[in-house]
Amino acid sequence: MGERTTDNTQRINKTVTTATGQTLMEIYNLLFAAFGPQNWWPAETELEMMVGAILTQNTSWNNVEKAIQNLKERDLLSASGLGEVPASILAGYIRPAGYYNLKAKRLKNLIKFIENEYNGDIDRLFSPDTDTVRKGLLSVKGIGLETADSIILYGAGRPLFVVDTYTHRILARHGLIQEEAGYNDVQLFLMDNLPHDVELFKEFHALIVKTGKDFCRRRPLCSNCPLENLNREQYG
Repeated sequence: MGERTTDNTQRINKTVTTATGQTLMEIYNLLFAAFGPQNWWPAETELEMMVGAILTQNTSWNNVEKAIQNLKERDLLSASGLGEVPASILAGYIRPAGYYNLKAKRLKNLIKFIENEYNGDIDRLFSPDTDTVRKGLLSVKGIGLETADSIILYGAGRPLFVVDTYTHRILARHGLIQEEAGYNDVQLFLMDNLPHDVELFKEFHALIVKTGKDFCRRRPLCSNCPLENLNREQYG
């Protein structure tokens, strides 16, 4: 895994010619050198990945893993299983992920959408063009931009960069975007300056999350951060 990722990165580095793109790849390379491959998204099936994308809203992945394990132990990680289990019972199984009543409704909304629009076939869900898939996912109550794009990148395997709070924070603190930049602005900035490579987008997003959790918090821990010396003049 590590060797393949390194080879892919070397290939991508050679294709980036703009100054901004090179800065972004410098960030990627520094983070990858510090943390290594993140093996993200951890899921055995596309549906499990989609379930995880909803459960991880406003909670840690450790909590999500506990909730997913509960579903696995009860053989519920299927469209039919999640569709048939009552929401009140489902909520109990996913309690470790927090906001369990709300997330149970969101999972039911997703499954209902897949059943009604694609007869429960996730391959059919992912078969249209990316804009169509995204529009469909965003029509599901409880699925926002970050969750939809996570599903498209990690589930459908389409090159769409996922933006989260950490992405915005890290790019803004290094002077690459404005503080007031919105989700679509940040995504467009990244998509315009990086090669549209699925594996790069997956790894880069995962590394950003790792950096945000460990260092680039609301109160930054800049000492020993892999990006400490990047564009040092940007620090206030």
